[in-house]
Amino acid sequence: MINREIIRIKIVQLTYAYYQNGNKNIDTAEKELFFSLSKAYDLYNHLLSLIVAVTKEAQRRLEVAQARAKREHLAEPSQKFVYNRFAIQLQENKALNEFINNQKTVWADTPVPGQLFEAIEASQIYQDYMASSEDNYDADRELWRKLYKTFIQENAELDAVLEDQSLYWNDDKEIVDTFVLKTIKRFKEQNGAREELLPEWDSDEEKDFARKLFRAAILNDVEYQRYMNEVSRNWDLSRLAYMDIVIMQIAIAELMTFPNIPVSVTINEFVDIAKLYSTPRSGGYINGMLDAIARKLIKTNRLMKHMDPHQAKGPESQEGAEGNEQPKMRHRKRITRKDSGDNEKADETK
Repeated sequence: MINREIIRIKIVQLTYAYYQNGNKNIDTAEKELFFSLSKAYDLYNHLLSLIVAVTKEAQRRLEVAQARAKREHLAEPSQKFVYNRFAIQLQENKALNEFINNQKTVWADTPVPGQLFEAIEASQIYQDYMASSEDNYDADRELWRKLYKTFIQENAELDAVLEDQSLYWNDDKEIVDTFVLKTIKRFKEQNGAREELLPEWDSDEEKDFARKLFRAAILNDVEYQRYMNEVSRNWDLSRLAYMDIVIMQIAIAELMTFPNIPVSVTINEFVDIAKLYSTPRSGGYINGMLDAIARKLIKTNRLMKHMDPHQAKGPESQEGAEGNEQPKMRHRKRITRKDSGDNEKADETK
């Protein structure tokens, strides 16, 4: 599950923290990096367990409604939602239950499941589902895909609850949401309780990518900052936002360390990160700086990669270097993102 988008973001965060921390121990910092990455996988499981928690809340309320209907001789309430085949399968999932049983933080201790169910019950999606004559696993699974996108994926109140539950989660949810949607889409009824969830790591290659990129960025920082100086047109790097330097340092590390990743992929990924975590002007400036650095390294045979000669060269604007504006590590909002539960982002090295 942990992909290179998450890895790059975590490395930017942990490298920034490394330089802010007086005790610069790279081994300790690397352990913190991998712990932070593992917390992203915890969030994936935690969000899947929210579907279970909402279903259990609906079951509890159904029992109350059934008792009332029996007592007052009313029509029996529908059981269609609480016996949703996908939700029941997820509720019985062995891997998810193992995770839930080992957690101190559970949804039952919060008002979130009840609040979500009330919002769901009042929605047109719910009304259409309950009124539909379609009664099969695919319809049940599709209901939860729609509900997740509508009530969980974009939910500022839920985001605040998650941030209170773990400081590691405030920057992870938007990426992890895509993996939850992917999981919903991939569930098959015939697999029952043994349906596999996404693994924490797709392969050891991703772990190696995280470790090598983090260490390369820190151990070669003097060399990489020299590359920045070579193309900075007499601008003092001390005038750049500090986060910009960290982002470019890690981007250069990726350019130099991973020959199979195209230059354009590396630049685009770190420009996106700059737009999210640094100053408003940082994206354009970093794009130009990294382009100029890559071209100079290729020209001087220090980087054995290819670049499109028709791409714009050099920094787009020197304005991004002005001032001492220092960015805050803020809650992440993606610039654009399609539902990658339906449109999965390709990994550049696969």
